[in-house]
Parts: sequence; structure tokens; C-alpha cells
Amino acid sequence: MNRVNGLDKPCCVKITDANRDELFPSGLEYNPPARGMWNIVHSGMLLPGAHEIFACAQGCLRGVILTAAEMLELDRLSWISVSESDMFDGTLESDIVDGVCEIIEKLDKRPPVILLYLSCIHLFAGVDFEAIIEELTKRHPDITFVDCYMTPTMRQTVSPVSKMSSQLYAALKPLPFNEKAVGIVGNDRATDDDSELIKIIKSAGREVRDITLCKSYEEYLSLAECALNISYIPTGHLAGEDLEQRLGAKHMHLPVRYSYDGLKENYKALCDELGIDMPDFTADIAAAEKALDKALKIIGDTPIAIDYTVVTRPFELAWLLCEHGFNVKHIIADSAAGEEDSFDKLREKCPDLTIWSAANVNMLYEPEQHHEHMLALGQKAAYYFTTDNFVNIVVNGGYYGFSGIAKIAELMIDAYNTPKDRREVLRLKGLGCASCLV
Repeated sequence: MNRVNGLDKPCCVKITDANRDELFPSGLEYNPPARGMWNIVHSGMLLPGAHEIFACAQGCLRGVILTAAEMLELDRLSWISVSESDMFDGTLESDIVDGVCEIIEKLDKRPPVILLYLSCIHLFAGVDFEAIIEELTKRHPDITFVDCYMTPTMRQTVSPVSKMSSQLYAALKPLPFNEKAVGIVGNDRATDDDSELIKIIKSAGREVRDITLCKSYEEYLSLAECALNISYIPTGHLAGEDLEQRLGAKHMHLPVRYSYDGLKENYKALCDELGIDMPDFTADIAAAEKALDKALKIIGDTPIAIDYTVVTRPFELAWLLCEHGFNVKHIIADSAAGEEDSFDKLREKCPDLTIWSAANVNMLYEPEQHHEHMLALGQKAAYYFTTDNFVNIVVNGGYYGFSGIAKIAELMIDAYNTPKDRREVLRLKGLGCASCLV
């Protein structure tokens, strides 16, 4: 079994031997070439009319520029290269201000909002980001400037993705509330119209608003009218909390669940807030059960691997599948936070289940020792276990609720019956974005 010399930190553990509170010790990490997850460049492009400006070192700029180019949005991105001398000559702030102003003057059209990204090197140097934003606003009062951050050093506090999710709504200004408007915040793709979540909101006579549905900057600004905002993925929680604090809009966090009881709890809370009776979900549950039963008959005892990128609660999804007779053998995740109940159930009922680190450097070698054919749920699982039979969605795919469970079951059938060319699929950055690589 190959290992990186001198690095003996484990990258896999049986669930019976795992420490639920810390699955794996931190160490040197490996990022596999499974590129479907969104990054902060993709997220910024959700804001209609926004222009992104990145100020960072050239090595970091390479990935940023390629992301924009690959998604056919290079005309919406500019950059300021930071050199070593900039760190010592006392012009760090003024160079950024001057650089942004020069970019603005060269643009064909003045953008209504600019997302200005500083990098970790600026935070290390103690740059005054607030002063930069104030000066830019003074010079260009017709443009809204939003402070954004490209700094992996934030991972142990607020993740860059969570912070970017929150800053996407920072340009919103207070408006009178429209009690009929309900916002869904923090997600990077629209919620499936078939989900009970959307149906409940609409049945209460409310209108669903979402940045992923906005076609213009004016539509984006109208998100501030939402009297209620709902987040349902973990990285969207901060966005809802910030909007509640800044604008006064009530925030509800209703996480995507793969537990029937958990979903009912979410729907009960939402119906109470909307002042309506909770619907009868008998038919919806029956449809989910039927879809799972159909998938089991086709997939049988084929080993299944689930990774954390496909859904935000991989342990809960694993428990649902195990309850319905599926042969879940592997989970790829570095944390079980928020899923302790599902983790404990799996440890009791599925003691042979193996948990793999998503980022340990030895993942470069270890999974290749497992040669049995596998059905993968998620791109990282497909890569690590070298299978072309995989479900290709990220962050729940916009699915929610009992209907979402049924659709994931359908995707499992399709993945089992129709192999994909994983080498072609996994190289596409930002699943759901346009790509020049297609």
C-alpha cells in the first residue's frame, strides 16, 4: 500500500473505530481533480450586472482567470496583480484603489456593483479594506462596492464559501417589506419546483425570490423586499443571519434532510410561520418509497460510495439507503457535524461501513486498492473509486424533500444503467455553469 513518505496520518477508518467528533487529524491535504463544486468566482457571477475584481498574487490569479474563462464570463472579471514590493513600500491600499479606478475607466459599461476580492496576503499585511471601500465609493458614488475575500486561511473560522454566500447579498439596501415575498438565500442553483418546500410557499399565496432566478440588477435589489428568508444548505446560513441583522427580514434555516421525520419538522415550522395548515405528505412519502424500492430492485447489492459533495448530509442519506436495503460501503467525508444521530445509527447497524477522508494526501493512493465495481454518489467518490457509474450532482442538486429523495433514487438508477466518461465529466469546473471545455 503506497503512502506519501513520512506522512502516516490515516485516511480511512471503520465507522466502529471512528471518533465522531474528529474523524481524521488535520495534515497535508490532497485536492482531487473532481471539479464540479463551485468556487467564489462562480458564486460572484450569480449577481446580475456585477463585475469581479481580484487583487492577489499571480499564482492565485491563474486559477481565478481560468475559472472565468472556462465559464465564458471573462468579460466580467478583471484583476490587479500584487507583487512582493507592494507589501513593503506602503502603497498597498492606494495601489488597489488606483488599480480598481483604472479598470473602471477601461470598461465598456459601468457596472452597478463591483465585487472586490482581496487575498490572504492582504490580511497578513493588515490592509485597511474598509478604507479602500470608502475611497472607492467616494470616487465612484454610482457604483456599489462589496468587500469579498479569497483567503483559504479563513477555513478554520468562516469558510470562504460561506463568506462569499453572505457577501452576495451585501449590496442589498433596505426596502419596505413585501409580506408576500419569500426569499431562498445561500444556494447556487434554483430549488426544484417539484419540492414540497416550493409548493408550500406558493400554496400560502407567497412568491419565491432567489438570486439564481434574477435576470437583472433591479430584480436582485428587489430581494430586499422579502420579509422572510429561508436558507437550507450549511454555507447559506450566514447569508440568512446577515440579512436578518442588516435588513430585519426573518431568517429560517431549514436544512436539506434525508430523514422523513426531519423533513416533517422543517415543513411544520415553515407552515407555522406562513400561518397555514401542514399538508398531508402521505402521497409524497409513498412516491419516495416507490422510487427507492425501484432503485433497489435494479441496483441490488452493488456496493455504494457516497461523498460529501453530492449532498450536504451524506451520513443521513447513507442511513436512509441502508434502511431501504442498499449496500452502502463507503462514505467520503471529513466531518459528521450535525449528523451525529445518523452516524450513531450507522455505527450500530452497519459496522463494516468505512469512512474515508476527503482531503488526506494519502487518498492519492489508498482507494485504488479497492477494485470491486462500485456505484458512486458524487464526483469525489467516482474519482477515488475509479468508477464511471456515478450520480453527478453537487450540493443536493437543487433537490429538496420527499420529491428530492425520489429524484436522487432515479439518478442512482440512471447512473447504474448508463456509465459516464468520468475523465471528461470531472474536468468541467463549476457543475451547472456554461463551459468552454464542453
